[in-house]
Amino acid sequence: MIGRRGALATAGAMTMGAPALVAAQSDRVVRFIPQTDITSYDPIFSSTQVTRNYAYLVYDTLFGLDKNLLPQPQMAEGYTVENDQTLWTIKLRAGLMFHDGTPVLARDCVASIRRWGGRDSFGRLLMAATDELTATDDRTIVFRMKRPFPLLTFGLAKSTAQAMVVMPERLSNTPGHTQVTEVVGSGPYKFMREQSVTGARIVFAKNDAYRPREGGELGWTAGPKVAHFERVEWVIIPDAATAAGALQNGEVDWWETPTPDYLPLLSRRREVKVEVNDPSGGLPIMRFNFLHAPFNNPEIRRLVLAGTSQLEFMHAMAGTDPSHFRTGVGFFPPGTPYASEVGTGAQVNEPDIARIKQQIIDAGYKGERIVVMGPADRASVKAASDVAADMLTRLGFNVDYQIADWGTVSARAVKKEPVEQGGWSVYFGIWSGLSCINPAVHQSLQGTGANAWTGWPDLPELEALRQSWLSAPDLATQQRIAAAIQEQSYKDVPYVPLGQFFAPVAYRRNLTGMVTGFPVFWNVKRG
Repeated sequence: MIGRRGALATAGAMTMGAPALVAAQSDRVVRFIPQTDITSYDPIFSSTQVTRNYAYLVYDTLFGLDKNLLPQPQMAEGYTVENDQTLWTIKLRAGLMFHDGTPVLARDCVASIRRWGGRDSFGRLLMAATDELTATDDRTIVFRMKRPFPLLTFGLAKSTAQAMVVMPERLSNTPGHTQVTEVVGSGPYKFMREQSVTGARIVFAKNDAYRPREGGELGWTAGPKVAHFERVEWVIIPDAATAAGALQNGEVDWWETPTPDYLPLLSRRREVKVEVNDPSGGLPIMRFNFLHAPFNNPEIRRLVLAGTSQLEFMHAMAGTDPSHFRTGVGFFPPGTPYASEVGTGAQVNEPDIARIKQQIIDAGYKGERIVVMGPADRASVKAASDVAADMLTRLGFNVDYQIADWGTVSARAVKKEPVEQGGWSVYFGIWSGLSCINPAVHQSLQGTGANAWTGWPDLPELEALRQSWLSAPDLATQQRIAAAIQEQSYKDVPYVPLGQFFAPVAYRRNLTGMVTGFPVFWNVKRG
């Protein structure tokens, strides 16, 4: 990649370039402002949404989710289930090719599943139930299960962070805790590393060898993935004013996360469309480091939860229009099958800060310094961290609020050392509603200690409930267990739920074919 000085020159040329050049490329190139820059190109190593979004350009998956969020074959031609759901046979479509010109073989898929299964929370559950996983020929994948696992295709179709993407075997043999830096997928676009600019531009070129699956209805991540643009450019513009100006001037086509203060302006522009494209919303969370004081103390975690006003966070992150957010949100997205109101009274809009401050002292807080991390270049997460730093200070904590770029924050979030050795205490993330829709995919509810998502909670009661949900025989039983999971979560506090917001995207009206959900670039064209 070329350096930052070259990036600034390139950005300036794009803004001030000849209109004829822009017009000539308009049918071949789409320019997109992502939520932030990519810091990891390994979608199994990284749990960030921006890495997940990029991954669906470059990689493909065995199964996708349709408009009803049900799994459908994608790279798979089809599958069979036998022996009381203990024998699964998946057949690959013919002619699948990686970007390096090598064929996609069943052994590549097996290696990819194993790597994913050692890293992802759902993947671990699947692999724990698997007795044997083999490639019996170049196009056939066979799972022999220890016990029935009816959610197998749901796991392979999950489109949240750490989705089960397929890489060549030589890359998938890399341990999951080590980043893969070479990018070789089989998806509709290729990553063009030599044309990309760190901190300014990420370039993808159409994969002419890609063959969309035939048939099936387009929706979320299922159905035919037809690439209409020859080139996709992600333009990194952290400044909201600059991003809004670029969209209005036609220098970019699509802005993933317009900030609330610019939505009224953009909505008034005839050439710009503003709409909510992901009905599952965003669920921001405040995550603790469970390894060190004071948040290794469950009573202190419960008191912080009691002191957290979801309304305050939502106003900072989504504005004051109540149609753009919800409060009273528990550990599953409202309106989905496993959501309930169990325990939600633990959080109120106007908590008694003075009383809770004294209770935190009584619970054993000794004035330990806590490091609250905030990203300078992600507006919504920065808003949450600003509110939290102030709230935690008012609750009596010795707050060291440290702001850095998102890449630095993400890298620090995997450190297990105490704050005196460069560690952290409080971290913020935003999961899509789809990422939290059930106990299997919900990484923040995983309570497996060192194997859990960053923060590393060791919560055996919560983990036992998650395991029991997997073997529930029907929806009613699953819902009962999900309510128990939420009740236990209010005791353990694996994280503090901060509400739910619905973030609109903004794009030029001449773009058509947007697929519901997170930003994907197949089916989109200039109409």
